[in-house]
This record gives sequence, structure tokens and C-alpha cells, in this order.
Amino acid sequence: MKGLPAQTDFVVIGAGTAGLRAAIELADAGRVLLISKREIPVSHAIDPKGEAEWLSDDDDITLHLQDTLESGSGLCNPAAVKILIDEGAERLEELVAWGKHHGSKLSFELENAHTRTRRLHAHGEPTAREVLNVLCQRLESLKHVTVAPFTFATQLRSDAGRICGVSVLDEKGVPEEISCSAVLLAAGGCAQVYSNATGPASATADGIALALRAGAELSDMEFVQFHPTALCMKKVPRFVLPERLRSEGAYLRNIELNRFMGKYHPLGERAPRDVVARAIVHEMEISRAKDPYVYLDLTHISGSKIKKSFPRVYAACMAYNIDITEDLIPVRPAANATLGGVRTDLDGKTNIPGLYAAAEGAATSVHGANRLPSNSVLEALVFGTRAAKAMRNLQAAAAQSSGEPKKVYSNGPVDARIEELIQQLQSFLWTDVGIVRTRIGMQNAIKTLEEMAPKLANPASKRGHEAVNLHLAATAIARSALAREESRGTHYRMDYPDRDDKKFLKHSVVRGERVVFL
Repeated sequence: MKGLPAQTDFVVIGAGTAGLRAAIELADAGRVLLISKREIPVSHAIDPKGEAEWLSDDDDITLHLQDTLESGSGLCNPAAVKILIDEGAERLEELVAWGKHHGSKLSFELENAHTRTRRLHAHGEPTAREVLNVLCQRLESLKHVTVAPFTFATQLRSDAGRICGVSVLDEKGVPEEISCSAVLLAAGGCAQVYSNATGPASATADGIALALRAGAELSDMEFVQFHPTALCMKKVPRFVLPERLRSEGAYLRNIELNRFMGKYHPLGERAPRDVVARAIVHEMEISRAKDPYVYLDLTHISGSKIKKSFPRVYAACMAYNIDITEDLIPVRPAANATLGGVRTDLDGKTNIPGLYAAAEGAATSVHGANRLPSNSVLEALVFGTRAAKAMRNLQAAAAQSSGEPKKVYSNGPVDARIEELIQQLQSFLWTDVGIVRTRIGMQNAIKTLEEMAPKLANPASKRGHEAVNLHLAATAIARSALAREESRGTHYRMDYPDRDDKKFLKHSVVRGERVVFL
């Protein structure tokens, strides 16, 4: 790319499923600038270690209205869920049609005429990756879209209370100002506030922090989904060992090699993921190990069956010298998904004119207090499209660039001080605002975050900005969790272990430093 445009009609921040789908929708309505702080996803065969990034519970994307409502523990917005299911079918059919032109393995099937259950899958390939491939190929065929990889958004610009542009650091770390009529935040969630997290290292709350600094409201920040079984090895990225392994008969064993799930739930290893995660945490506490974990055991299952049923899991683990047909797999819970985020309506509109948000990092209340695993990609497709359609209705007339003086930033060498602060934040968030929470722990976390704030002021690099963003998100999570005096969905408090519909069948809303329930 020759350089960033000083003016455009629409800016989309984030090049995941929601950002790509939105850019496609906007392409014939004006000039679109698609910003990504990483390389734009491309269709390449990847080695087993790279394959591990795509292990998840989303291999089959299924349309289930009732399951979604039940999973949300009373906090789903039924209108949002109905949109997810009804428009999801259209989005998936559209995706399959686009994919046919590029040899995609995606297919969309009707499983049962009575239940109207429909399923998108990729015949053995990671479904989420196939979706990205199809969207990227579609985007490449369209005009009026400028793609800016390795570009980091640092601030949303506003005029008279309306978003009119965005400040960025380009791929060389040089600040640029871009004017536009509307901005869509599709930058993902904030799982990286925790020391144990799956998914991309880029999930550093960038969109959430941009919105909060601009005056937008956040909602449901206390609900963070933790996957119970992520691979736990030193110097190896955390990646998900899908729940289907337990559904097919895998055992969980503690450090003494004893099965333990029967003590916690009558369904044993097939218990809901939040129950399993808390059980594992308790077993790790009992072990008193310095680096605690438990084991996932498939060795009693036929090796040929494992290789046939879970070829990608087998290959990914073998890349790290674990033969899951013979070896126990060390696992522990890890932060996996952000369920709250920037508060929006069903068209992605925030309380700030000209600012929109979609998918992970946005809060439409489609997931409620707990996300049905197969809904993440579907949410991105549906609400990325809806937000883009709403943006199209704006007058595409970008404001004039402010012409502010530019000074040079850079990624530069790794700043040991910033990395140390990030690691400290991740560590005490995991301990005090993690899977099991207490009032004292959350109060300690908030106090530590307040003391840390001055050390993160005036960031001079992209990593410094990420540290500030993580700090803002961590503070919102801790304050929201402290305010919700009950246990619901992914939010569990030792001091309030029961669900309280009388007081808390409501959504938390962060307004500056205040948390209210609406």
C-alpha cells in the first residue's frame, strides 16, 4: 500500500469476520478503509502448530434459538437472538454461494425438518478459517476498499459530539489522521487481560478502549468466558482442546491421576463448561503446585478412533510432542471470549453518533451471561452486516483533516517496563477477577489498577497503547464484577454463589467510572 488516505467515507477497525463482512457491505456505498494491526488473513496451508490456533468448539456453526436463550442465563435479548438465527441463515447461505466460486469446502445443511436446525461446516477444515478465506477472496474482487495492515488505531476523533475520524500509527509507527463519516469497531475482545488466554495475542481490548475514551458506554463487562481445557505447557501457546473430546469420553484427572468431576456434577466430564472450569481450579488449588494443571485423558479410547474423529487435535498436539492416543494432556482453564463490550443497539449503533461496534467487543446482549460456543462466527457475520447497513444510511461526507502536527512513534525494541506491567496486570486479574471471584479480591484488583494507571500514561509505542487498552478493560471488568452481587453464567462469586433474578436480571452499564444496572 502506498500510504493511508487522509479522507475516506467509512473506517472499519479490525479485519476478522465482522470487519471483513462489514467492509464488503460498505464497498458500493463509498470509500472504505479497513484497518488491521496484524496482517490481513489469507488462504494458506499452515503447519500443525499454526493449525492449533483454529482449534475451538466452533467447527460446526448451528442455528439454535432455544439453546442460545438457555445458555444466556436469563440475560439474552430475545430480539437479538431472533435476529441472529433468522438473519444468520441468510448470511450463511450467502457465504456458501460466494465460496463456490473459490472452491471452498463450506456447506450449509438442513439436519432436521421438524426442528429447522441448520448447520455450516467445512468438512474437516477449521470452519472459522474457511469463513475468513471466503470473505477475503470476496473483498479482493471489490473496488473502493483500501486495506491497511499493521496499522494501529490510537484515538477516535470527534467534532460537536460526533465521530469524524480516527488517529492511527501506520506500519512504520508514524501518526496519521484520517477523516471519515463513520467508524465501525470490529477489533475483537479483551481476553489478553488474563495471564492464561486462548485465541489471538491481539485481543488487547483496542476497540473497547477506543470507545470508552470517546465517551461510549460499555455493558456486561463482567462476563468473560473461560474455556476449561486449554493446553498447558511452558513456552507453548495456550490453545483450546475442544469440549467434544469430553463429550466423546475423555476423562479429567487431577495431579494424582484420579478422576474428579463426579464430585462436582452428576454429568461428570460432560458438565457445563463453567462448572468444569471451577472444578479444575479447585483441584489445582488442592494440589498446591507452583504451576498447577490437571490432565485430559483419552488413552482409554481407541487410537484409530481418536485420529479419525480428531485429526486436527492429534496433529496440533503431536507438533508439541504429545501423542494424545498414549499421553495424558496437561490442561487448565483459560480466558476464551469477551461476552460484553461496547453497548450498541441491534444495528451496531453506540451512544456516540457516527460510532458503531460489532461482534466480540460489542454488547448487543445476544449472548447474555454465557455464550453458546457455535454462535461467535454467526454473531460476527450477522451484526457486522447490520452495522454496515446502518452506516450506509449516513451521508458519506468526510470531514476535513485536522492537520495536526505529526511526531514519530515506533514499535522500537521491546520495552521491558511495559511488558512487566502487562504481565503484572494479567497475573492479578487472573487471580482476583478470574473464574472464581470474591469481594476482597476484586477490591484489591481495582486498587492495584488505580495505582498502576500513572505508570501507563503517555504511551509512545503500539505496545504501550495496548497496555493502556488492557488497563482500561481490566478496570471495567473488575468494577462490573464487583457491582454484580450474584453468580450468573460465566460470573461466579464465592460470597454470592446464587443467582438473584430479583435484583440482577439486568445488564451492567459502564459510564465513565460508574457502573449502573439497566
